[in-house]
Amino acid sequence: MNYLAHVYLSGSDESLCIGNFIGDHVKGKAYLDYPETIQNGILLHRKIDYFTDRHLLFKKNVTLLFPQFRHYSRVIVDMFFDHFLANQWNNYHPEPLEQFSKHFYVMLEKYSCILPDKTKKILPIISKYNWFLAYGTFDGMEKILSQISLRTKFSSNLSSALVALEKNYPKIAIDFKIFFSELEDFVEKEKEKLT
Repeated sequence: MNYLAHVYLSGSDESLCIGNFIGDHVKGKAYLDYPETIQNGILLHRKIDYFTDRHLLFKKNVTLLFPQFRHYSRVIVDMFFDHFLANQWNNYHPEPLEQFSKHFYVMLEKYSCILPDKTKKILPIISKYNWFLAYGTFDGMEKILSQISLRTKFSSNLSSALVALEKNYPKIAIDFKIFFSELEDFVEKEKEKLT
């Protein structure tokens, strides 16, 4: 899953949320350098990724994109699924997404001294363009994918993936709904183990 889903799935625990958000930028045993509560978030992030990568509906959508986007397919499906979460946000969370986003960016500032360098690099872009809110629209997704394309080593033309999203929208929406319900159940059980 992508950034919005990781933050949403963390619930109201700030430390868990920060750890879950930075999870991609903390490799191997480096998570042990963080306070235990942040460690739990990093470990939860890894469990979410493990669950996602092995889920049949996620793999089905990666396979759909693979002929054109190769190893970027997984990243694109992560973003597609964040699109559906943002687009249907009021079905998942009582706080409007705009407010949720603002609160999260303030929280990141509070923890800025412990954020990995990679997180600090992307943070100004994520907050300036409010990626969480942007995920919910095609225009927003196009801007985000274009920004990511600029940072890829090879010409990836990621924003053209939106053609596949539009073409397969109803099917991917159903896949997301089923997948995300199962992911939420999985995460709740994993969070219970951490307490």
